[in-house]
Amino acid sequence: MEIVDARGQVCPRPIIMTKNVFDELEEGTVKTQVDDMYCVENLQKYANGQGFEFSYVETDYGFETTIVKEKGAEKKVEETNGNLVLAFSSDKMGDGDEKLGKSLIKSYIYSVAEADEVPSTLLFFNYGIHLTTEGSEVIDDLKRIEEKGAKIMTCGACLDFYDRKEKLLIGEVTNMYVIYDTLSKADGNVIIR
Repeated sequence: MEIVDARGQVCPRPIIMTKNVFDELEEGTVKTQVDDMYCVENLQKYANGQGFEFSYVETDYGFETTIVKEKGAEKKVEETNGNLVLAFSSDKMGDGDEKLGKSLIKSYIYSVAEADEVPSTLLFFNYGIHLTTEGSEVIDDLKRIEEKGAKIMTCGACLDFYDRKEKLLIGEVTNMYVIYDTLSKADGNVIIR
């Protein structure tokens, strides 16, 4: 049995910490310690999606989940898009609080980097170019995504507008025609604003 202490971690970290342990196990039990019910619910969704057994108990420090992977557990397979494109038009996610939005985008990109399969392409334009340039807090995660085979492309006109062309740290410079062409040929695309 493995124990993961994810107390004090915000989602998706408890899930990813647990997933990383299971990636090394053919079968076994992982107990994950978390602070709140939200993390418990997310761990349950993860376990259900993998075909693992799940239970939890309330403890003095919060909650302890127990996830059991039996040999030959059947992962619930969902059809994946072979050519998924993510497009980022901002350096934050959503229109609410700026601090929350920046935290969400950081967590989202981290989640993509931790995924077994990554999108084929990540596009960055308008204020989203700040995610691929000097000062970005997500460069390491973007590098991991790129290493897994994703193309990372940043709008050249946007880099020029914000005077950031010399500060590009990852990927390649592109243009609106290529951005249009990439989005139009995608099996699916998601625009993050």
